[in-house]
Amino acid sequence: MKAYKDFIVSPIGSRYSNVKKINEKELILNTEISNYQYVNRLAKVIATPLLFQSPISVGDEVIVHHNVFRRWYNIKGVEKNSRCYFKDDKYFVAGDQIFLYKKDKWISTPGYTFVKSIINNDNYSLEKEKNFIGVVKYSDGTFNENEVIGFGPNMRMEYVIEGQKLWRVMNKFIEIKYGHKENQKEYNPSWAQSG
Repeated sequence: MKAYKDFIVSPIGSRYSNVKKINEKELILNTEISNYQYVNRLAKVIATPLLFQSPISVGDEVIVHHNVFRRWYNIKGVEKNSRCYFKDDKYFVAGDQIFLYKKDKWISTPGYTFVKSIINNDNYSLEKEKNFIGVVKYSDGTFNENEVIGFGPNMRMEYVIEGQKLWRVMNKFIEIKYGHKENQKEYNPSWAQSG
């Protein structure tokens, strides 16, 4: 089974990532299907497109857009699948809906950079992390790993990848390169590390 211009993927785990395991108990974090923050974004590639060649292969793990596995309610209140849904836990995903893929390590797709937050050391601020500045974790080659960069407000999307909170930023919204990380400590909230 192959699609003409889309990848076919299946979620790894369930469609939503809204349960955390604490000791021997499970805690349900969210019960709303419309909340995008709890939608699973980790998938496995089932088929690659016929139309073009890609470095992404069958069996690779990928990080996809938050609307791929999402369910929603239409205007009549009827629960629906996203437009990506195909059948039997399989989904069509366009190339621009895949942001990272994993070979031996995570590799960013063209146009995207994933950034780690930096601890805010301003004694007069209540914020735990610096806004609009971070350390490059994954890049498409435009930026070097561990380079400190700055980006505009509302130009980031939160992802949790392997227990670390990262910001996905489009390269065109990265406004400044501060250089290599020095005297900067990374910030990763405890909720991102658990289960």
